[in-house]
Amino acid sequence: WSPNNTVRIGFIGLGQQAINLFDGFSKIPGVQIVAGADVYGIKRTRFENRVKNYYEGLNRTVDVKTYTDYRRILDRKDIDAVIIATPDHWHALMALDACAAGKDVYQEKPMTFTIKESIKVAEAVRKHNIVFAVGSQQRSDSNFQHAVNMAHKEVKDFGKLAKVNAYVGPAPGPYNLPEEAVPSDLDWQKWLGPLEHVHYNHRLNPPISLDPVENEAYWAEWRYFKETGGGFMCDWGAHNFDIGQWALKKDHSGPVKVIPPGYKGTEFLTFVYDNGVEMTNEPYDMNNTRGVKLWGTDGWIEVQRGKITASHDSLLPVKEGDTEGGLYEESSSHLQNFIDAVKSRIDPLVPVEVGQRTTTTSILGNIATELNRPVSWSPTEQYFVNDPEAAKYYHREYHNGYKL
Repeated sequence: WSPNNTVRIGFIGLGQQAINLFDGFSKIPGVQIVAGADVYGIKRTRFENRVKNYYEGLNRTVDVKTYTDYRRILDRKDIDAVIIATPDHWHALMALDACAAGKDVYQEKPMTFTIKESIKVAEAVRKHNIVFAVGSQQRSDSNFQHAVNMAHKEVKDFGKLAKVNAYVGPAPGPYNLPEEAVPSDLDWQKWLGPLEHVHYNHRLNPPISLDPVENEAYWAEWRYFKETGGGFMCDWGAHNFDIGQWALKKDHSGPVKVIPPGYKGTEFLTFVYDNGVEMTNEPYDMNNTRGVKLWGTDGWIEVQRGKITASHDSLLPVKEGDTEGGLYEESSSHLQNFIDAVKSRIDPLVPVEVGQRTTTTSILGNIATELNRPVSWSPTEQYFVNDPEAAKYYHREYHNGYKL
């Protein structure tokens, strides 16, 4: 990283999450945000305006440049790290290019779009000695940390972890939005990249305005369609399945069998682990709260953003922890952890292998749901067990001349 102790950062993907992350990273001492890239012109202008206004407000002069092609950022010798906050189907290609360019990476979740991509990225990170963090911020929340700690310690009133409910929501559905004209300043072909062609609809790129300043009113909906995303399964699996696997001590492993909902009386998608313990995509309350319930042999703990409850007071934190329920998208401690890792050259809280296993587990949930039957998986081989039909979903064929 740069002399004078400054970590200089470029953003790749300048949508809603990038703006949130800018608000978080810009507040960290010793961080300078100097570049951004996006295929949508209005987003580049918004980013430039925002960064310039921010630094001007601090009476600091920072030269910020934006590009259509993210590789221009990777070519810059004065940039230490990149934040990748694009749609999922671009994650792997950008991460691999960043690793090859020697840039440290903060990668939005889910880490990749396919299982094969996730393995390739993990290999590249280690090959190039990159500090690579995944944006599964719940790992930095003291309530989630406490809940997992109680399970790992097998404390009195909890006992041994027997079952996990980790509710994330449904698998993606087919793309069914009507075709619309592509905005003149959006390079739709570049946005699609390696994806098979889908037509444009504004729900994939929520409209914004510069004058008056109006940001996205909802999350971009590419995430909810099979053709363009992994559904809630991957979007929230990156958070709640992640905590579930951590509690199960399966951070560097995964399920051996995945049973879809509706199969022979199975009500909820179920991940079965080699020790017989199961994790289900199952709400633990009437509100369908996206959270995690850890069932012990002697008690339980429920944890969601900003809230933790348990079967016994002894299982709760001594004092209300510093939870970041209200600051989730710009979780300061999670982002600070990445910057600390960049400076110290040690792995961050969610290193690449953990992100890789979490992503794989989430994608396996989609594959079992799509096939509507159980899928057997080898966590050691990271491949399907005697299942050529499921193996077709190990990767998605790239289009438009792109190669993994």
